[in-house]
Amino acid sequence: MPLLIIAAGGTGGHMFPAQSLAEQMLARGWQVKLATDPRGARYAGGFPDAVEIEELSSATFARGGLLAKLAVPLRIAAGAIGATFRMMKEKPDAVVGFGGYPAIPATAAATLLRIPRMIHEQNGILGKVNRVFAPRVDAVACGTWPTDLPEGIEGIYTGNPVRSAVYARAGAPYIPPGDYPMSVLVMGGSQGARILSDVVPEALASLPEKLRGFIRVSHQARPEDLDRVVAFYAEAGIHAEVKSFFDDVPDRLSEAQLVITRSGASTVADISVIGRPSILVPFAAAAGDHQTANARGLAEAGAAIMIPESKLDAATLAGQVALVLDNPQGAVQMAHAALAHGKPDAATELADMVEHLAAGNAIPAH
Repeated sequence: MPLLIIAAGGTGGHMFPAQSLAEQMLARGWQVKLATDPRGARYAGGFPDAVEIEELSSATFARGGLLAKLAVPLRIAAGAIGATFRMMKEKPDAVVGFGGYPAIPATAAATLLRIPRMIHEQNGILGKVNRVFAPRVDAVACGTWPTDLPEGIEGIYTGNPVRSAVYARAGAPYIPPGDYPMSVLVMGGSQGARILSDVVPEALASLPEKLRGFIRVSHQARPEDLDRVVAFYAEAGIHAEVKSFFDDVPDRLSEAQLVITRSGASTVADISVIGRPSILVPFAAAAGDHQTANARGLAEAGAAIMIPESKLDAATLAGQVALVLDNPQGAVQMAHAALAHGKPDAATELADMVEHLAAGNAIPAH
C-alpha cells in the first residue's frame, strides 16, 4: 500500500481539510498517517480509525513566556530530526502539509529527504508556516481563490474540502425570501463573535415590520453573551434560537435565506458549496487580515456582501439585510453566484494531486 503522511496543526481550520484528504486517500487504497504534535493529536478525533497518529515535538511562538519561546527552535528541530528518521524507515510516497507549527517537523523532513511533497493553504493569505515552505515544495494547493502567494509561486485552486454533512447538501435548492418565515443564520466562529452579538440583534430589530415579523434567527454566540442576546431578541419580538454551539450547521445553512458570519476559510467553503447569500464580517485581528482575503472571492463574485469590522454598525447592517431579504430575485442571484464559486470536489482534486505527485507526474492546473 502506498503511504501518505499528512502534516497538520491543531486547529479545525487545518484539521478539517486534512481529515477530508485522509478519508479520500484511504478510499483509494492508501495507507495514511497523521504527523502532528501532542496538542494537535487532541483535535484528531474525527480522523478515521485507520489513520495512525504520529506525535512529533513542535511548538509555537504564540504561547508561553520567554523561556518557552527560546525553547521553540530546539523543540521544532528535535521534531524534524525525529520525523526524518521515521521517514527514512517508512519511505512515504508523498507528504502533504496543511500549515500550523505542528506541521513543521514532517514537512521539513520531507524537504530534507526530497520526498514528493505539497502544501494546502486554507486561507486567502499564506500562513507563516506555509509561506516558509511554499518555495520548497512541489505544489501549492489553494483553498481560497484568489490567494496572495509569494512572487514566483504558482498556486493550484482546489478549494477547501468540506465535511461530509456539508457535501451531502451541496447545491441544495434555495428558497428565496418572501412573505413567509425566513431563516437568518448568524455565526461568529471560534473567535471575535462578540461584535456580532452586539450588532446583529439591534440591526434585525430595526428592520421594517413587514420583514422583521417573518424572520427566524439562529444565532451562535459566546456563552457569556447568551443571556443578553436571548433577552434582546425576546424584547424585540423576534423569534430566535440562541446557542453557543450548533451541531447541525449544514442543516441550518441549507435552510437559510441569509447567512451573517465571519469569513473563516471553512465557513466560506461551506457557504459556497451549499450556495447561500451571505453578509461577511471579516475578523479584523486575524493574522495577515486573511479573513478579508477569504471573503474577497465571494464578494467579487456577487455572492456576498462584505462589511469591514470597522464599518459595522446596526444601521449599516440593517440596510444590507433588507437589501437581500426584500429582493428575492437578487437573493437567488447571490445564491447561484455562491454555488458557482464553490468547489464541492475539493477533496477529490487534492487526492488527485497527491497521486500525480507520488507518480512523479506533472500536476495539471485546475
